[in-house]
Amino acid sequence: MTTTHTEDSVSTAQPASSFRITFSRAQQKFPILQLLLIVVVLILAFVTLPGFGSYYSIISVLVLAALVGITAIGQTVVVLTGGFDLSVPGFIVLGAVSVSTIIGQLQLGPLGAVVMMLLVPALLGGAAGWLCHRFQISPIVMTLAMNSIALGIAAVATDGSVAASAPDWLRGLSVPVGTTFGLPVPPIIVIWVGIGVLVTLVLALTPAGRRLYATGANMRAADNALIRTRWVWVAVYAFSAIASMVAGALLLGFAGGADLTLGNPYLFLGLAAVIVGGTVAGGPGDYIKTVIGAVLITLVSTVFIGNGFTPADRQILLGVIILVAMLVYGRERSLRDRV
Repeated sequence: MTTTHTEDSVSTAQPASSFRITFSRAQQKFPILQLLLIVVVLILAFVTLPGFGSYYSIISVLVLAALVGITAIGQTVVVLTGGFDLSVPGFIVLGAVSVSTIIGQLQLGPLGAVVMMLLVPALLGGAAGWLCHRFQISPIVMTLAMNSIALGIAAVATDGSVAASAPDWLRGLSVPVGTTFGLPVPPIIVIWVGIGVLVTLVLALTPAGRRLYATGANMRAADNALIRTRWVWVAVYAFSAIASMVAGALLLGFAGGADLTLGNPYLFLGLAAVIVGGTVAGGPGDYIKTVIGAVLITLVSTVFIGNGFTPADRQILLGVIILVAMLVYGRERSLRDRV
């Protein structure tokens, strides 16, 4: 009798264990759980927020998600290499100030403005990546210092008064009531889709993407495979700075104005989108997961605000969501251990 009971228990446990393994493998490839949570939060929004199902409400949520998602592009590639970038708020402010003030003061034409928006963050971000790799400095310390440098440049360029206002053409890109080629879709959503497709293809299909994943998975093994990991770090942090400055310009258009605190919320929201989406330090992960994480975080924030939660309440609940995500993904074998 005892033997039979034991065999029944084992046979019952095996299907459950098999399901968990299968689901875990599927979750590693695609964020199924996050998509289910999006459905749950959408149902909750429809039930608790009158008028949420209107076209304008949905578009507004997508615009907010686009701002978070674009801000999180740089964070995604940095996290995939095993680092963090705390300079995002500074470069967001610098991007906003550059569009509203600096470019006009220097009387730069369109080409000069583009060069400035690419060259300045590339030099500063690339320097942070080079110094981190060369001297084994913690990315948290280095990027925090670079954040102060970027904010300082913005303050000096505006004589200490960072009070930027958005030009009309920039507002047209970011407002929810904007149109694209006559269609009632804000340009920022189209920009986000275009950037997202490009970043996804680069990470998945190009040698640069493979070098990035290899560097994050195991830097020593990547060095032995003749991958120049130092230049991967330079490129990744330069790209993150450029993405943050572009996000700053778009945030200026959305908000209509800017000050030194413009980028502060988006450091947390960008990292939350990356982590909740399922990208972990050193991999695995990709930008598609970050997109889903950005939509989920934005929906959750919208439901919190619509139901009267205070900013402190929202911070606590979002922190709990991040902790749960870290607990879930922390139980998986890291990519470093699989390589």
